Amino acid sequence: MAAEYIPDEAALDNLLTSQPMVVMDCTASWCGPCKLVAPLMDQLADEYGDKVTVVKLDIDNNKSVAKRFGIKSIPAVLFFKQGEQVDTVIGAKPYSEFSAALAKYL
Repeated sequence: MAAEYIPDEAALDNLLTSQPMVVMDCTASWCGPCKLVAPLMDQLADEYGDKVTVVKLDIDNNKSVAKRFGIKSIPAVLFFKQGEQVDTVIGAKPYSEFSAALAKYL
């Protein structure tokens, strides 16, 4: 199961209101470290897919989202519970760091 790209902020808002737990990977095609994080997000989606919605968002196409959540550097992985941002992991980190951040809220 792979983490799907969402097109825009409206799609994000829809997920945040309809899903109890959302993990969003803010990425860009030119970002090298983002390419390291991408397979980890797919792994997260695979492992926690029954409890969590894992998505990717191209930050170049969604500057408003970057501004809204104060994203200054990518990769940035944002964790939302019941529509509220509860955690953020910045940079290319090992899988254990992403899964541990998620586990705190499940």
